[in-house]
Amino acid sequence: MSIYETIIQEVVDAIEDRLDEELKLSTLAQLAGFSDFHFHRVFQTMVGDSVMEYVRKRRLVRAACQVAYTDEKLLNIALDHGFGTPETFIRAFRRLYGMTPGEFRRKGLQPPEYPKVSVMEPRYNPYLGGIAMNYEIVTKPAFDLIGYSLRTRNKDGQNNRDIPAFWQQYIAEKKGETLYGLAVSTAELGVCDEFDIETGEFSYVIGVEAQEGAEPPEGAVRRHYPEQMYAVFTTPAVPRAEFTAAIQSTWHSIYSEWFPHSGYEQALGAEFEHYDERCWGDRTDHPVMDIYIPVAKKA
Repeated sequence: MSIYETIIQEVVDAIEDRLDEELKLSTLAQLAGFSDFHFHRVFQTMVGDSVMEYVRKRRLVRAACQVAYTDEKLLNIALDHGFGTPETFIRAFRRLYGMTPGEFRRKGLQPPEYPKVSVMEPRYNPYLGGIAMNYEIVTKPAFDLIGYSLRTRNKDGQNNRDIPAFWQQYIAEKKGETLYGLAVSTAELGVCDEFDIETGEFSYVIGVEAQEGAEPPEGAVRRHYPEQMYAVFTTPAVPRAEFTAAIQSTWHSIYSEWFPHSGYEQALGAEFEHYDERCWGDRTDHPVMDIYIPVAKKA
């Protein structure tokens, strides 16, 4: 059990005790002793929802119980659970339950469970559990990326479905062929940027490190990333059928196993996956790739 799991569980417990109060991400980050962005990424990875999305869901569960089991006015329920207006309450309720609070009450439905998260439950990682992670700290010079962008979010595993599907589409439509002539190398990157720490939304761009002056083809985007210090992790070599699972497991282990003892925290900036001939070359029965995460020395 890592110290980060203990810290995040303490924050989860504090959220539960303060659901009737105004809660802000920055306040909860201070409680954890992390910067806002590092707290956002650690919480999101361990819990599966962004911080404020988790708070909203827990409030809605309590509100739904009152809607279902009491005759309390819906306006009072909304205000009691931190929703400033009935409209805000109705929109949030509809997103979670697929109907308005009034419809929910009229149908006499029982609220589905969304229990308080426990990050302290034992987890078994078939790829990385109990072994030292292969990493190095590097400073990468500024670079430009040209590629194709997807907007997704870390909610209910949505990004873990959207991104593999986006790669399949990218490969099937041979979009890489429109980029190779613009690239400085044969490597392809999958870059996470434009984070919204309130909603858990971010952009994922598949592309190449671009030559100077290269122009993106129709439908593509160009991004500039400044010089940055990164922690670079190499995924374990696994059979190709298990490659996607190994990548996702590595991401989780970085936050649950490496960061707590590293002396670093995540810096604000783009993080990316680096795919080269170790993935697409002749000997790729057990492919590997690198994950780059922007870091700064912990104060």
